[in-house]
Amino acid sequence: MKLSNKTILITGASSGIGRACAEICAKEGARLIFLARRIELLEELALDLRANYKTEILVAKCDVRDRIEVENVISTLKDKWAEIDVLINNAGLSRGLDKIQDGDFTNWDEMIDTNVKGLLYVSRAVLPLMIKRNDGIVVNISSIAGRQIYPAGNVYCASKHAARAISESMQLDLNGTGVRVCNIDPGLVETEFSLVRFRGDAERAEKVYEGYTPLHGNDVAEAMLFCITRPKHVSIHDMLIMPTDQASTMLVNKKL
Repeated sequence: MKLSNKTILITGASSGIGRACAEICAKEGARLIFLARRIELLEELALDLRANYKTEILVAKCDVRDRIEVENVISTLKDKWAEIDVLINNAGLSRGLDKIQDGDFTNWDEMIDTNVKGLLYVSRAVLPLMIKRNDGIVVNISSIAGRQIYPAGNVYCASKHAARAISESMQLDLNGTGVRVCNIDPGLVETEFSLVRFRGDAERAEKVYEGYTPLHGNDVAEAMLFCITRPKHVSIHDMLIMPTDQASTMLVNKKL
């Protein structure tokens, strides 16, 4: 499937994997809708992509944790913008790295509200539009943490296990509608992820990626591109993509 004249909606497009997905889709000539909380970063990205590629872009400030805000954004899309061919559910985050007995309730709420409820809210708003047209692809960017847990990963891992279960449920519920669903689980990717997890502690965040070569956002974006450009009779249900030096959530070959 070619992406020229296709409409792709990306959540969390302001940075990291979402931004990389935006860039690679713009290069392929797609029409793009960006949702994120940091509207100024979306506007800067849109300006840059319009200058370099033949693409139309619509940006909207939207916190996926807010169901009403999500519904308002999606319901007000008109004409070609409402004909969403691909939904990339990328918005997600981790907060803290505490043992469950020391957990911060605010961190727990933010992870569950973003990684689980946000995924559900956006999908619920977009899927009826796809089903009506008997066509569409949903890509859920999750994590290896949806397959394996690690110490002090508790609620983040639980949220990603939930995201994986939602992907599998979508594949069952959407069977026969023409809508395909792909779950992508990356391992360690060098983005703002750790900076967000540790609430701006750059020194601590940088140590996560020391001593080995992690994935970069573009590595995941290229995997996503492969999934959404398959012919209609082909559905990539599940993909795990890891740095060569990472064997599991708990085993990374760090050369320190």
